[in-house]
Amino acid sequence: MTRALVLDFGGPVLRTPFELLRLGEQRSGLPPGTLAWTGPFDPAADDDWRLMQDHAITEREYWQRKADEFARLTGADASFRGLMGVLFAADESDLVRPEARDVVHDARINGYAVAVLTNDMRAFHGDEWVARMTVLEQLDALVDGSVEHVLKPDPAIYHLVVERLGVAAEDCLFVDDQPGNVAGAESVGMQALWFDVTDPVGSWGKVRAVLGLVA
Repeated sequence: MTRALVLDFGGPVLRTPFELLRLGEQRSGLPPGTLAWTGPFDPAADDDWRLMQDHAITEREYWQRKADEFARLTGADASFRGLMGVLFAADESDLVRPEARDVVHDARINGYAVAVLTNDMRAFHGDEWVARMTVLEQLDALVDGSVEHVLKPDPAIYHLVVERLGVAAEDCLFVDDQPGNVAGAESVGMQALWFDVTDPVGSWGKVRAVLGLVA
């Protein structure tokens, strides 16, 4: 029986950097379309994304390449935070998907524990940014791989989140936008659902259906 909902943060809960590129260009004084990274929205047009999906580079290596490019264009710090600080400078209401907030709320009032299991929240955004994300206050557990020094899809990080929730792996529904992380959750016995960031409303509908939550 499903007792807990375990969510990746970036993608399912937080809008992707790809959805924020045009605002980032405006903040940086770049012409529209300068940041031509398409990721899952057009994999054929993004060579680095395809390399990542083929496991030729890691997700961190993907974003480091983008941070390096952004630094060359703008003079910003060539780090994850140099890039993400610009892309994710908006108010929380413009960054967090409303469907995510609603499902977290509805899951908890229906008796489900809710956790976030993310790889790089603090590495990408820093403590001050994390502290202003009020959606995180609704959680029963938060496990950040950049704090724990172990990243999905390492089995150890899935075991860590279920330990902190006090449930069995098979009692969890795990949601992530990276197929490799979904496979990692399944390998430890979790029920897992791939989140399609190109159809967030439909993806959250699937989460509701699995949990039996009325929209």
